[in-house]
Amino acid sequence: MPDATRYFDLPSPFAMKRGGALIGARLAYETWGTLNAARDNAVFILTGLSPGAHAASSPADPTPGWWEDMLGPGKYIDTDRWFVICANTLGSCKGSTGPASIDPATGKVYRLSFPDLTLEDVANASHELVRHLGIERLACLIGNSMGGMSALGYLVQHPGSVRAHISISTAPQAQPFAIAIRSLQREAIRLDPNWNQGNYDDEHYPEAGMSIARKLGVITYRSAMEWVGRFARIRLDHDQRERDPFGAEFAVESYLSGHARRFVRNFDPNCYLYLSRASDWFDIAEYGGGDVGTGLRRIRIERALVIGVTTDILFPLSQQQEIADGLRAAGAEVDFVPLDSPQGHDSFLVDIPRFGAAIARFLGTL
Repeated sequence: MPDATRYFDLPSPFAMKRGGALIGARLAYETWGTLNAARDNAVFILTGLSPGAHAASSPADPTPGWWEDMLGPGKYIDTDRWFVICANTLGSCKGSTGPASIDPATGKVYRLSFPDLTLEDVANASHELVRHLGIERLACLIGNSMGGMSALGYLVQHPGSVRAHISISTAPQAQPFAIAIRSLQREAIRLDPNWNQGNYDDEHYPEAGMSIARKLGVITYRSAMEWVGRFARIRLDHDQRERDPFGAEFAVESYLSGHARRFVRNFDPNCYLYLSRASDWFDIAEYGGGDVGTGLRRIRIERALVIGVTTDILFPLSQQQEIADGLRAAGAEVDFVPLDSPQGHDSFLVDIPRFGAAIARFLGTL
């Protein structure tokens, strides 16, 4: 199969924020467009929890990417102008080193021996990749969802390395609702007997736990408005219902099951646990003496676009306003764009015309 993925060997040892280090670690990444002679047209995308580096198709890999309609020649993020980089997150299982990788010290899979992972580690690994590509200063750093938190970690740890930032549906710190949901997701995985303290295999995979975790996530990724509009109280036909007396009866249940089936076995459970916990741990207030605003004011960029959605219950609009206010107080020229997309947190993946228009308009000013 075609594959545009490249691999960058991180400096070894690669020190981790909460202790420990990785030996022989790498990042999987893809690029689109051409880096210009001045090396000042680079855009880096930091992703949410589950996507890989394949954000869009390319001649090297024509299969559609997870942000296919946003990125490419003549699209909202126009690769005729921008050199775009997207890396699979450190700690993930889609090419980059994570808990599902082989520990070179033992020759065995890391599993729970993988060092504690933070989003600052994700940011630092990404920064090393940018430097490896010969880029001293990014034209723009884009982060969505968990990737938006990683982006704030990148900006606060590497001052002067980014000119502009696009923050999409993210948070300066995890709030109680998001922590509670992710805690339940992790508990569902850990209570599955097949998880076995992280020592599962293909024959004994924690499918039930991963399925519940994914369903919980999907419920929070969309909005109550969309659930009503799409499913109301529509029931499945009798031949579509499960024989279990308490099995799926409503269309929305079938929808959640379909999402779970596509996710389980396509994402490593231990990687999921590590990245989920890293999201809970992130707090920009650590850089501001316990205050979010002070932490954000330590970031030094020229321009920022902050986009949020009124229907997002996982990363509410108030947190996007908080980011915009903090970056503005730090001296950046900030555009704050609240959108009424009905799809909730996942809007940036599906409401491409509205998100794309705001992003293209902002990039056009750089």
